[in-house]
Amino acid sequence: MASQFWAAALLCVCFSFHHAAHCNTLSNLHYGPDKAQVLDVYLPSTAQTKRPVVFMVHGGAWRIGDKTNHSVVKTKVRRWVAQGWVFISVNYRLLPAADPYTQAGDVAKALEYAQAHSAEWNADASKFILMGHSSGAHLVSLLATDKSLSDKLQLSPILGSVWLDSAALDVNLIMQQAHPRFYDKAFGTSPDYWQKVSALGHLNKDVKPIALICSTQRDDSCPQAQSLAAKAEQLGILATLIPADLSHHQINATLGDNNSYTHQVETFMRGLDPALSAFLKPAK
Repeated sequence: MASQFWAAALLCVCFSFHHAAHCNTLSNLHYGPDKAQVLDVYLPSTAQTKRPVVFMVHGGAWRIGDKTNHSVVKTKVRRWVAQGWVFISVNYRLLPAADPYTQAGDVAKALEYAQAHSAEWNADASKFILMGHSSGAHLVSLLATDKSLSDKLQLSPILGSVWLDSAALDVNLIMQQAHPRFYDKAFGTSPDYWQKVSALGHLNKDVKPIALICSTQRDDSCPQAQSLAAKAEQLGILATLIPADLSHHQINATLGDNNSYTHQVETFMRGLDPALSAFLKPAK
């Protein structure tokens, strides 16, 4: 493992985004044997230790997408890595090679790898925030709620998770109604499987705090988020609902810009651990 890390470190490149401080990128670190089981680590140039981590999972209808897409990385790295965060962006096996539940298992393995190596990046394994967009938010929702995905792995508890505009939190309900055809390719015809990939059905009192961001410009996202938030409240889980008058793409691409939406997400992040305030701009 150590030799793999240092081999990748030799390939580090410096980069900058507009108006952003330089940071180092560790590219394509393998957390599993498949060529798709890789992640990138964006490291700040500052000397802090015990850095918090944003662990990001891209979307793409469970069949496309990549960890390097600008809408996944650019604004988030520009804002948070410049303030001392480590930002990790994850790839995973896609349809048809891997079904969504298997993909969630890949994300769990990536998290295990990242936490095991966090000290090498001056990061704190106990200060991880999971984040995902669209189908990536669905995978994060499973990892955050389904204990069976992590019970055989060596994972430290996460601080919380941020679900960016997932409309697939109750797959069982979706598949029993009129729905987009791409859901059939992802979830098939088995009601047992629909239940298996529904975060709503896995909610339990041990789930860490959740921020549910939903686009008010879509018909399906906010109702799904509202239903999950209501059940979470019944179980005593902190679930912060953030409706946003943004498109599905904008919810991903503009997180990290200096806007009220980013400030709401950061208020949620700040509330997860007092130590995070040192790594976030003052609340307005």
